[in-house]
Amino acid sequence: MPMRQDCKQFESRTYANGETVRKCNLDLAPEAPWRCPDPCPGFQRRLADVDWQYGTLVAPPSPPEPPGLDADDDRVARLLDEAEDIVNAVGAQVLAEVEAERARAAQTPRWKFWRRR
Repeated sequence: MPMRQDCKQFESRTYANGETVRKCNLDLAPEAPWRCPDPCPGFQRRLADVDWQYGTLVAPPSPPEPPGLDADDDRVARLLDEAEDIVNAVGAQVLAEVEAERARAAQTPRWKFWRRR
């Protein structure tokens, strides 16, 4: 089943460089941005009778599915899980580097910021 844009948990965001992110806020769509699981345990229809005010921008269409993507094949979900693990592993290292940089900045005497060059 394609991504359900009428689901309360579906989110689409387009950035200034033209890239668009389509995702499930509950992380229940392992094959996002192409598919939602069928049936999805987190599916909740968006409220249609609320007085929403929509902007004029329209998100570009979803990217085409990669060739060979079958509904019963879990290769895509495994690949995306591996990519997520890599990002999570690097995230801890980046956080440690930022904390070390903040610690060094906190140790710099304030008078050095005001001296003449």
